[in-house]
Amino acid sequence: MKSAFEEHIYNEIEKYRGVSFPVKTGMLWRLLIKKVDCNKIHPNPEDEFSMPKVGPSFKIISEYESAFRRNEQLNMESTEEPLIVEKMYPDGYMIINGHHRWAAYYRLGRKKVPVSIVNLAHGDDIKQMLDKGSGDKRVTLDLDEVVFCEREDEAAEKKPGFPFGKLYKERIRLGIPALFNFLSKKGYDIWVYSSKFYSMDYIRSYLEKYHVNITGIVTGTSKKSISDLKDKKEIDSLIARKYKHTLHIDNEMVLKIRSGTGEFEEYPIEKDKDNWSQGIMNTFKKMEANEEKS
Repeated sequence: MKSAFEEHIYNEIEKYRGVSFPVKTGMLWRLLIKKVDCNKIHPNPEDEFSMPKVGPSFKIISEYESAFRRNEQLNMESTEEPLIVEKMYPDGYMIINGHHRWAAYYRLGRKKVPVSIVNLAHGDDIKQMLDKGSGDKRVTLDLDEVVFCEREDEAAEKKPGFPFGKLYKERIRLGIPALFNFLSKKGYDIWVYSSKFYSMDYIRSYLEKYHVNITGIVTGTSKKSISDLKDKKEIDSLIARKYKHTLHIDNEMVLKIRSGTGEFEEYPIEKDKDNWSQGIMNTFKKMEANEEKS
């Protein structure tokens, strides 16, 4: 027999099945809206939380309930991690990450709950990015491990002027704008990825402050929906047809992967007095020299 909460999840999924879809929200809206009515937040039918054979963990929900009660007693609600949500048609917000926290809020009767509204790249968004790409080769980089500074003592680009320096919290690694400019001139489409739930327009507008234009932005890679997985085969095929090869750049190496065959070559990044970006540019010269010989 279903509990009242399980019945609520079932009713929510049935209510929006076949009629709901994510819609994009402007940056100002996302900046201003930090809390929403708990009843306007809906479970994601493609998340394991909503699947009867997997379902929610009531142990985890109970642990969150205890933590939230304690926060209320200590007046510490402001420290609670926001739910990651997307605006959805026809109304409200769909949960991307934080189902068990939402369940705890709902069962406690919390009226307003903290949220972070994002615009993630879904299958159709990625296809549109591919269509807009102008090159026949691409470069991929991890935002969190490569583009953004991982350590406080890491050399970073100067923050944009007020008010943008307050808006964008991440620090851009020193040399990234010059490197991206170099790659663009070499005819590469630039794609960045992140397991975190950044909004596409947040990343694009931030990098534009450094005169950087990128082709593709894919975030939230740690938690993809069933529909995204269904799109993956088609997207992989489109990428293989569009790009003759992909270069993946990390902190130590450039990996060159040839489309079609899947063959790859590894190029350690040439060190240049700890100038990481210049080291990559030097590595590219070595790669080009190898290409000319072959």
